[in-house]
Amino acid sequence: REPAMISLHSLGLLGEHDFTLYEGATKEEIEKHWEWLEKTVMRTLSVFDSNEDITSFVQGKIRGLIAEEGKSSLVNEEDPEKFREARLRFEKWFGLPEKEKLVTYYSCSYWRGRVPCQGWLYLSTNFLSFYSFLLGSEVKFVVSWDEIWKLEKTSTVILTESIHVSARGEDHYFSMFLHLNETFLLMEQLADYAIKRFFDKETFEGDPALSDPLQITKRGVETRARSEQFRAFFRLPREENLLEVHESFLWVPFSHFNTLGKICVSENYLCFASQDGSQCYVIIPIREVIGVEKPDNANKAVTMCVRGKRAVRFSEVRDFERFASRIRSRCGVLASPQHGAAGEVSTDVCRSLMEHFEENPEEEALMVGQKGSSKTVSTEALMTVFHPQDAENLDPKMLKEKMKEQSWNIHFAEYGRGMSMFRTKKTRDLIVRGVPEGLRGELWLLFSGAVNDMATHLGYYSELVEQSMGTCTLATDEIERDLHRSLPEHPAFQSDTGISALRRVLTAYAYRNPKIGYCQAMNILTSVLLLYAKEEEAFWLLVAVCERMLPDYFNRRIIGALVDQAVFEELIREKLSQLTEHMTDMTFFSSVSLSWFLTLFISVLPIESAVNVVDCFFYDGIKAILQLGLAVLDYNMDRLLTCRDDAEAVTVLNKFFDNVTNKDSPLPPTVQQAPVGSNGKESHTKVDITDLIKEAYEKYGDIRSEEVESMRRRNRLYVIQTLEDTTKQNVLRVVSQEVKISPADLDDLYEIFKKQHFLSCYWTMNSPVLLHHDPSLPYLEQYQLALPQFRALFSLLCPWAHCAHRDALALWMFRLLDENQDGLLNFKELCCGLDVTYSGTFTDKLKLLFKLHLPPGKPPQNNSACSQIKCKSDDTVFSVYSVLNTIITWQSGIFNEACYEFPLNPQ
Repeated sequence: REPAMISLHSLGLLGEHDFTLYEGATKEEIEKHWEWLEKTVMRTLSVFDSNEDITSFVQGKIRGLIAEEGKSSLVNEEDPEKFREARLRFEKWFGLPEKEKLVTYYSCSYWRGRVPCQGWLYLSTNFLSFYSFLLGSEVKFVVSWDEIWKLEKTSTVILTESIHVSARGEDHYFSMFLHLNETFLLMEQLADYAIKRFFDKETFEGDPALSDPLQITKRGVETRARSEQFRAFFRLPREENLLEVHESFLWVPFSHFNTLGKICVSENYLCFASQDGSQCYVIIPIREVIGVEKPDNANKAVTMCVRGKRAVRFSEVRDFERFASRIRSRCGVLASPQHGAAGEVSTDVCRSLMEHFEENPEEEALMVGQKGSSKTVSTEALMTVFHPQDAENLDPKMLKEKMKEQSWNIHFAEYGRGMSMFRTKKTRDLIVRGVPEGLRGELWLLFSGAVNDMATHLGYYSELVEQSMGTCTLATDEIERDLHRSLPEHPAFQSDTGISALRRVLTAYAYRNPKIGYCQAMNILTSVLLLYAKEEEAFWLLVAVCERMLPDYFNRRIIGALVDQAVFEELIREKLSQLTEHMTDMTFFSSVSLSWFLTLFISVLPIESAVNVVDCFFYDGIKAILQLGLAVLDYNMDRLLTCRDDAEAVTVLNKFFDNVTNKDSPLPPTVQQAPVGSNGKESHTKVDITDLIKEAYEKYGDIRSEEVESMRRRNRLYVIQTLEDTTKQNVLRVVSQEVKISPADLDDLYEIFKKQHFLSCYWTMNSPVLLHHDPSLPYLEQYQLALPQFRALFSLLCPWAHCAHRDALALWMFRLLDENQDGLLNFKELCCGLDVTYSGTFTDKLKLLFKLHLPPGKPPQNNSACSQIKCKSDDTVFSVYSVLNTIITWQSGIFNEACYEFPLNPQ
């Protein structure tokens, strides 16, 4: 049949002409292409001022389409020949060291003003590079990942979809990607990898895909990103990696229907998340699977028997037989006379196994980590010791508490209890209403994922307590100082029982994770955990919070908290624009909300209200804290808009928190906190915490966890670079007082020094300067250079580097400047050496030459590098002739050759 087409009919002086614009097999096909043309090209043309700009823009679009049309798929290492050719071009165009590993490359457009420049974007381990050569014009640049301040997807009138990269004060825009989202995620991962290696000093021994920067691949980076997302969503231990994904239906027994979703399998867990809006997901530890039924060929179904009298059925699994075989080979069963290893079983056998665990509940409880705690530590939650519930109490609050417990018991009966419980929208509704006091510890363990850590590390906490007992470190000193500042009004922490438990948990964690050690606010959080969880459970809850749910919060730079504050500010601009228009200085929100994030509102709310916030946090993560923060600001919007300064706004918020109550709390007055700032002169409306949380979920519950994680990654780059800039300013302020180098030159010198530091780290995981880098050290010690890097800078910067013996001079200078003899130089030591060569007097330079020639066994006695070089006392002033005579006597040959080559007065 005749093909469908779109033609342009032109009537001009030379007659009528027809131009074919589109041609396709069907009308629907060409209409689809025509819509793309209208959306991506025609709407943009109106912004151009001249026909030349329009022509250049359209040509760039066409070149990009042609480049992508010639590729059947994204070019990567799966096409060895094309990738080899690309790697050769990459090495030729950019001149980077051979060790630099090309990860992948893409055809794209780079925008210079309003005109696109078609070329190739190369993503390597340490650099983002672009090259284009069109019509005799070459465009080429290289940006290292550690220099990037901002990496985001943007959309403007000209650029419908593009990637924006900001580095070194310059903005770069890239568009026309075949798969923009995939490209952006890979760029995010490479930037994050560089940040963690260079700034956070993170190692990757447990991550083979990233353990060696010379072996990083596109597939490895993407696999790591998927595993991170998988662990974050299901709150799984760091050791778990996503191995398989299967699309299937899960039979939901309480609703009697199949929900569509994906099965995600790791080394030790089988997880399911729905994709049809039912918000249903389930986590099944493979250790709890007691049998797998024979696959149902008709429905491609696999049914598993799970401890707790449960059966889980997946249907329409594409490769269901292999999936069933994999699960069967991995799962084990509790040793008992009634059964052996899990395997292929019939329905009757599954039923008998379930009946066995129903008759022996202690075995099931042990597997989910609810019993079997260490006997060497406290085995009771402090709340049960200091506030035991009276079953005969018929107080209205206790009756309401019993109704809550009954609601949860009904939920457990329908949805299951323990790790393999179905989690749905109804679960969240119960959380929002407040968890009963008696179930709080169990549910915190469950929803945080701490129950998994505890079940797989039996006896670990007791060993830590024994090993850390009696240790004396900076962390233990700080812990002792803060023990009696942790909920001091609560009876549990007015006794040795609570204080001792708190000491053991904090000390054990500091021993486990010396990178964090102890940070203020950990004591407040741990105190609340100990109220509702046993001591060992509180320890694993603390591990879950510090290492998974609030990463990088509890260290000296509190980067994680600063990142989430930046996310909070972004949400305020989006959701509460009226407030941002009134309060133009967004730093106010950062300063006032820091304690909200660090202590999960525990430090600003009465304890009986704060625990409801913690309930939501363990279920929904940081999303719950962000929602509540927005709700607090929204509730106080009118008062905040009338504030004339920050102090007045702080007062408004403090009074609000003082009047947040929990009308359903069964805690006695001796346990509840009194309002901190109430003075009895003014009456304020009481706000119930349950109503406030409900409002937060109703108004801001549309914030998705995936969006929060994306905002975290985007803001992390900016926060890190801001902290680095602060470090730089502090270093320059200190060093400028010691040297005569101008501020502008000192600024440039710092950038060169830092770049040389990173160059020594790019292609190895064992660089001495990288191993010694510690963000918690004083500013001057954070970046240091070893001898090879110093020798390179000496050759580049020192006016004495043009002589025949510059390597020997560099070695002698390095030994002289290295104050503590650790084989590393900091920025101040380097500047002191260069300052003499450029700004020192003639006598200072001769003294420096003299000290450079001292034998290694006779180092100068002064401790400071500057004092070693610039000795001011009269008795150390040498005449020119005596200096020359001393040097010639000791090493005449070298000096006779070098004295004519040294520019003694470089100025």
